[in-house]
Amino acid sequence: MLDKTKTNPQLGKEVNDYLLLKRVQTPMKQITRNEEQQINWIEENFTQIMRAMGMDLQDDSLMETPKRYAKMFVNELYWGLNPDNFPKCTVVDNKMNYDEMVLEKNITSMSACEHHFVTINGKAHVAYIPDKKVLGLSKLNRVVEYFSRRPQIQERLTEQIFYALEYILGTSDIAVVIDGEHYCVKSRGIEDYNSNTITSKMGGRFKEDVNTRQEFLNLIK
Repeated sequence: MLDKTKTNPQLGKEVNDYLLLKRVQTPMKQITRNEEQQINWIEENFTQIMRAMGMDLQDDSLMETPKRYAKMFVNELYWGLNPDNFPKCTVVDNKMNYDEMVLEKNITSMSACEHHFVTINGKAHVAYIPDKKVLGLSKLNRVVEYFSRRPQIQERLTEQIFYALEYILGTSDIAVVIDGEHYCVKSRGIEDYNSNTITSKMGGRFKEDVNTRQEFLNLIK
């Protein structure tokens, strides 16, 4: 859930620029509307979609649906599109010289397929080996949440989490694995209810050292 008191717009801009450099940023165009204008514009257009489907917007159950839908899009489902909402990521100096793996597993990742705008429900496992910085544990969860709260493909989501943490921590010794259930596969198209999609991004020692990589994979099983 977005808490605007725990955001860092400046860091969001820096991470955004880093992802553009790495060519993993979500395809975006500059928008000039503020959030209230976005909500009004989405409400107007979703009203037309509902009418095209033959739904009676005079019914008391439906008349507020376009407004609810628009608020949900901007304030709940897709607030991760706005760099101003990037989470504060408090780092401290690694004064204890900790040089073993830090792993946060089973982080909830609730996103949406950018091809069909239906749910991707998943778990992320994120690890890093500190160099000069150590990151507050909940910040790993918040970084995953931020990039999940936008229309996504899982491959890009995995890369975005990796490179954001690489920028913040100043190290490539990072591993990200996401295990996702795609409702564009489950609820439409092939309608396969049993399949999951797993993506990974490994860097530094996780990529180069087979023992470090295997330790990580064993720990997330």
